Amino acid sequence: MILDSKKALVVFSGGQDSTTCLFWAKKHFNEVYALCFRYGQKHVVEVDIARGIAERAGVPFEEKDISFISDLVSGCSLTDGSIKMDEEKPAESLPNTFVPGRNLFFLSIAAVYAREHGIMNLVTGVSQTDYSGYPDCHDSFIRSLNVSLNLAMDEQFVIHTPLMWKDKAETWALADELGVFDIVRNETLTCYNGIKGAGCGNCPACKLRRKGLENYLKIRKQ
Repeated sequence: MILDSKKALVVFSGGQDSTTCLFWAKKHFNEVYALCFRYGQKHVVEVDIARGIAERAGVPFEEKDISFISDLVSGCSLTDGSIKMDEEKPAESLPNTFVPGRNLFFLSIAAVYAREHGIMNLVTGVSQTDYSGYPDCHDSFIRSLNVSLNLAMDEQFVIHTPLMWKDKAETWALADELGVFDIVRNETLTCYNGIKGAGCGNCPACKLRRKGLENYLKIRKQ
């Protein structure tokens, strides 16, 4: 199947970053699709929230169950409720919120899905500017995976990372520029404990989100 350069598939969780990317994609491509994953995450309510946001955006939504990932990993607080979540990044190791291979699986599956639907562009909300120490959020990983996917399927996918070099305050600014600030602030789920909007306030994702919002609101008032 010939891939259409005007179509984009967003790896979509319903969180702040992927929602911002969803509306970014709507601005830059003629047809946008959203693909969401159940991977054994405790905060699986994000899938329902993602579906609602996609419907609101007028974007076709599909979910895939890849919960085998949670059977492959151990010591991850996002997939094992018995493990206390790291609230800060450990000094010399990855935080226990890291799900090994998550973005590798997500983007690889997304590429196969995109190929079967004639979609050239893949969009993901990863960032190495403000992140929790995950190696699969690095630009070098995304670039290498892009090459590997193209070689593996003899295609010319393009992986877009609109947030790669933005901190959280700049991500809030982009949402505002796209006209979806209130949607992102009130309707998305970034919290690892599954609380929509401002979240629990204590998990790493909530802390990063709140700090970015506070910084952006200071700038916004100027």
